[in-house]
Amino acid sequence: MIDIDRIRADTPAARRLAYLHNAGAALMPAPVVAAMKRHIDLESEIGGYAAADREADRLEAVYGSVARLLNAATDEIALMENATVAWQMAFYALPFRKGDRILTAEAEYAANYVAFLQVAKRTGVIIDVVPSDTSGELDVHALERMIDARVKLIAITWVPTNGGLVNPAAAVGKIARARGIPYLLDACQAVGQIAVDVEAIGCDMLSATGRKFLRGPRGTGFLYVRRALLQQLEPPMIDHFAAPWVSRDEYRLRDDARRFETWENNYAARLGLGASVDYALEIGLAPIEQRGHMLADRLRNGLASIRSITIRDLGRTPGAIVSFTMKGYEADGIVSSAAAAGIAIGVSHPSSTRIDAELRSLPPVVRASPHYYNTEAEIDRLIDHLASLAQR
Repeated sequence: MIDIDRIRADTPAARRLAYLHNAGAALMPAPVVAAMKRHIDLESEIGGYAAADREADRLEAVYGSVARLLNAATDEIALMENATVAWQMAFYALPFRKGDRILTAEAEYAANYVAFLQVAKRTGVIIDVVPSDTSGELDVHALERMIDARVKLIAITWVPTNGGLVNPAAAVGKIARARGIPYLLDACQAVGQIAVDVEAIGCDMLSATGRKFLRGPRGTGFLYVRRALLQQLEPPMIDHFAAPWVSRDEYRLRDDARRFETWENNYAARLGLGASVDYALEIGLAPIEQRGHMLADRLRNGLASIRSITIRDLGRTPGAIVSFTMKGYEADGIVSSAAAAGIAIGVSHPSSTRIDAELRSLPPVVRASPHYYNTEAEIDRLIDHLASLAQR
């Protein structure tokens, strides 16, 4: 059972703001902010190097926290500046040749797809998009039929940015593992919202951010690389932390996932990331997921009662991202109107998931993303606000 009163006490902004923009950047709880402030204060007192030395045990413990979050081993975790860098370091470490194929999903995120396009331009790799099934989820049967000896990567976004869709990540993993194909999973919108178990999913690489449903600071992320694949990958860029300079003409890559890191880091942000992971683990990802789904379902049910609103979510069991459009209003106007009423929501533009948006002729959509610290009353505030707009 989630102690909602304690959690909201840890979230001071919740007293004045119905914050439903967690798919963008969630509100950090007090322990996360405190962890960062303590380290910044320490750096100001004794300097950055000495502060890192003094806090070495806490900094090291962040790897263990992330590993527990994912059901991974500590040596399979790299801490990164953000999820995009994490994803890129994994993707660009893979060797591609002309004629190789990358399989991806219709709702793939823009940052990932432009990387596919760049590698295709450089090497002649082929990008093939797996169609969706009637629910809007990636069609796993179509995926299986599309695989041949030229497929060198399956890369999908688990929870896309523009709606409630939750792709069948574990079913994809089962196929990838059976065929021996590397599987890169973008879990940006999944981590912190739902339980993540890399062993159950079967992914070889996973990238995520701290700032979204994990409630960590901006400028943080992490990368998981399965140990069996790790030793086969050389990062596209290295420094002397990732690969110590062992002799005049030789460097030696680290044996663990930290070969994807660099020496210089924002240690205050790392400690904030660790605090956010520990906070989520203490509450429990299962109750977090359950409450998030409950709040999102309440919102969808309320929106369905407003005739001028069209819900744009896909999937058999949508997650805690609710997307919609409203006749007579542009998405940005709805977001501005809600902000004036003390309700924070966001917009997802077609360019962020271009293939899906073009296939469904989507305009910019409003994106409301509740989380476990939100209340039913806050959901109802948004519904009532939108109903009042519809009556104008």
